[in-house]
Amino acid sequence: MPTNLALDDKLLVEAQKIGGFKTKRDTVNTALSEFIQRHKQLEILKLFGKIEYDKDYDYKKSRVRS
Repeated sequence: MPTNLALDDKLLVEAQKIGGFKTKRDTVNTALSEFIQRHKQLEILKLFGKIEYDKDYDYKKSRVRS
Protein backbone atom coordinates (compact mmCIF):
# COMPACT_ATOMS: atom_id res chain seq x y z
CA MET A 1 0.00 0.00 0.00
CA PRO A 2 1.88 3.09 -1.17
CA THR A 3 1.63 5.98 1.26
CA ASN A 4 3.04 9.47 1.14
CA LEU A 5 4.11 10.76 4.53
CA ALA A 6 5.72 14.00 5.60
CA LEU A 7 8.42 12.62 7.91
CA ASP A 8 11.12 14.49 9.78
CA ASP A 9 14.20 13.67 7.68
CA LYS A 10 16.59 14.22 10.60
CA LEU A 11 14.73 11.72 12.76
CA LEU A 12 14.49 9.22 9.95
CA VAL A 13 18.21 9.43 9.11
CA GLU A 14 19.18 9.16 12.78
CA ALA A 15 16.91 6.13 13.31
CA GLN A 16 18.30 4.54 10.15
CA LYS A 17 21.88 4.98 11.38
CA ILE A 18 21.18 3.80 14.93
CA GLY A 19 19.27 0.75 13.73
CA GLY A 20 21.68 -0.05 10.94
CA PHE A 21 18.87 -0.20 8.40
CA LYS A 22 19.58 -0.06 4.68
CA THR A 23 16.23 1.42 3.69
CA LYS A 24 13.84 4.01 5.02
CA ARG A 25 11.05 1.47 4.64
CA ASP A 26 12.77 -0.99 7.00
CA THR A 27 13.42 1.84 9.44
CA VAL A 28 9.79 2.96 9.52
CA ASN A 29 8.38 -0.58 9.68
CA THR A 30 10.65 -1.47 12.59
CA ALA A 31 9.83 1.77 14.38
CA LEU A 32 6.10 1.11 14.02
CA SER A 33 6.49 -2.47 15.24
CA GLU A 34 8.49 -1.36 18.29
CA PHE A 35 5.95 1.39 19.01
CA ILE A 36 3.12 -1.16 19.02
CA GLN A 37 5.06 -3.60 21.22
CA ARG A 38 5.93 -0.86 23.70
CA HIS A 39 2.34 0.27 24.06
CA LYS A 40 1.11 -3.30 24.51
CA GLN A 41 3.68 -3.71 27.29
CA LEU A 42 2.42 -0.53 28.95
CA GLU A 43 -1.13 -1.92 28.88
CA ILE A 44 0.08 -5.09 30.59
CA LEU A 45 1.84 -3.04 33.28
CA LYS A 46 -1.49 -1.40 34.11
CA LEU A 47 -2.78 -4.82 35.20
CA PHE A 48 -0.20 -5.25 37.97
CA GLY A 49 -1.90 -5.27 41.34
CA LYS A 50 -5.36 -5.65 39.80
CA ILE A 51 -5.42 -9.40 39.22
CA GLU A 52 -6.39 -11.60 42.15
CA TYR A 53 -4.64 -14.94 42.33
CA ASP A 54 -5.84 -18.15 43.96
CA LYS A 55 -3.43 -18.64 46.86
CA ASP A 56 -4.27 -22.35 46.98
CA TYR A 57 -3.39 -23.00 43.32
CA ASP A 58 -0.50 -25.47 42.98
CA TYR A 59 1.33 -24.52 39.79
CA LYS A 60 3.89 -27.29 40.25
CA LYS A 61 1.16 -29.95 40.12
CA SER A 62 0.46 -29.25 36.43
CA ARG A 63 4.10 -29.52 35.32
CA VAL A 64 4.98 -32.35 32.96
CA ARG A 65 7.81 -34.55 34.14
CA SER A 66 10.20 -35.91 31.56
